[in-house]
Amino acid sequence: MRQGDRSRVKTVAGPPRRRAAAGLCATAVLLAGCTSMPAPYVPPRENAQGGRTFYLSPQGDDSRAGRTPQTAWRTLRHADRMRFKPGDRLRLKGGARFRGTLSIGQGDAGNAGKPVVIESYGTGRAMITAHGTRGIEVHNTSGIDIRDLIITGDAAAHRSQEGIAFTSDLPGSRKLPYVRVSGVEVNGFRNGIRLHGGPEASGFRDVVIRDCALHGNQDAGLVADGPAFDEDAPAWAHEGVTVSKVTAYKNVGDPRASGRNTGSGIVLGSVRHGLVERSVAHGNGKLSSPDAAEGPEGIWTYDSTHMMFQRNVSYDNHTGSEVDGGGFGLDNNVSHSVMQYNLAYGNDGAGFLIYSAVPNTAHRNNTVRYNISHDDSRKLQEYGGIVAFGSRVTNLAIYQNTVLTRANGPVRAPALRLMSNLGAVTVRNNVFVTDGPPVVASPSAFALSDVLLQGNAYHSPQGLNLQWGELWYTGLDAWRRVTGQETLGSQPLGTDRDPCLAPVPLSTAGPNLNGTGPTRGALASQCAPALTGAAVDLRALGLDPGPVDYFGMPLSGSPGVGAVQFGPAA
Repeated sequence: MRQGDRSRVKTVAGPPRRRAAAGLCATAVLLAGCTSMPAPYVPPRENAQGGRTFYLSPQGDDSRAGRTPQTAWRTLRHADRMRFKPGDRLRLKGGARFRGTLSIGQGDAGNAGKPVVIESYGTGRAMITAHGTRGIEVHNTSGIDIRDLIITGDAAAHRSQEGIAFTSDLPGSRKLPYVRVSGVEVNGFRNGIRLHGGPEASGFRDVVIRDCALHGNQDAGLVADGPAFDEDAPAWAHEGVTVSKVTAYKNVGDPRASGRNTGSGIVLGSVRHGLVERSVAHGNGKLSSPDAAEGPEGIWTYDSTHMMFQRNVSYDNHTGSEVDGGGFGLDNNVSHSVMQYNLAYGNDGAGFLIYSAVPNTAHRNNTVRYNISHDDSRKLQEYGGIVAFGSRVTNLAIYQNTVLTRANGPVRAPALRLMSNLGAVTVRNNVFVTDGPPVVASPSAFALSDVLLQGNAYHSPQGLNLQWGELWYTGLDAWRRVTGQETLGSQPLGTDRDPCLAPVPLSTAGPNLNGTGPTRGALASQCAPALTGAAVDLRALGLDPGPVDYFGMPLSGSPGVGAVQFGPAA
């Protein structure tokens, strides 16, 4: 219900009257030649949730009660006048199109135990077509379950509206509970699905978005946002957000938007405790502005804490400018977060980017582990497979990843790039391989207390090529001796032997944690004996290596190098 509709008196027609002729036919079957009687009227019952059920059908009539498929309403406009109560359902006929917007405002909707459900019935999914408006908007309320619908917008909606919008501008930091979106396809809007918080960090909690396809939108497939981050008084608009099995693709960006990033797949901002899993982002950002100072990413987060990205695939994402365009990102003001068991390949920018442009200490205590990057930074040489830099990034652990970066014409991005203002960053037990570009590029000669590399495998068939500050190294021995990197006490660590990276046969890989998503780029060493002894014992350093490798193989002891382990761990 729109805000402006709250003063409107809502009326719902009662059950249609049965015609008197029906009774006459019953008393004169033989005399008048009536051959059948209409079924007696059966009043609608409450649904299983104890609420009412309303139906929409192109063959319906808005003057009817709407309580059964036979007495369905006809238009979304009529349904929009309804004030929903806990447990109510609005069911749209599958395969049919309904033009307009459904608005649910404060005073409508349900609760966690009895949500209001908006769904299709019959065969197929119903379609809501929005013309310059949102498809479904939920304002200052919750207890909503939206499922099994197609929502599409026109050119005007593509410029300025959301397909599904959950918006809170309540005072204070109140979190409205229970939001569910599943089985939904959204295309043709500025943002496919948006969670928008208020200026004082009001927002939503217990949010689950799953099994959705978000494509052909302008700014993003899925976005969450809230107030500007304040390090001295941190607050997050949304809590407990789960995104599962969502595909965000061909969200193209806005070529006119030089002042903001556009064209991302999934971007979560102002979230406390969030999870993105088994989701796919691809083909996003192709039309983003060539003049933008910020670019899109496939899957990323900012101004958030305790986030988990796992078992996702992000590939073939683009940027119109000279920044971003990568697979995954932990951006400004992200803390206590993990990226694990993810696959990135073929992106314009970094496979995995850890970055903060804000000169504070909020970007800290993050982990990047058991990920694979294959042929990322196809456009932007200034990035690489894994990239960490910014105004201040601290307490970052990068371990057990596998990176293969190959030149793309004149673009020769490194497997690992480390740049300014890093502190307490550890890089351990990774595989870094290129076909000629630098294996590691670090314009800063970091002190061991700021950046420490141990137990990694570095290889390029044309010989090791490693930048550390103003110097370039062609062998591990010289780099160890000058910098103290790749040592543990007096023990040398790491190796420059060829790990023989090759695609992993899935039949021998064990359970595939990336589900049914693309598997191109999943790499492992085919000559593991050459790497024996290169890794550092993570457990001996007090670091839990995790329960399984990239493909779900159980780990015992401390693993060898790379994201994929075969046979007993070292």
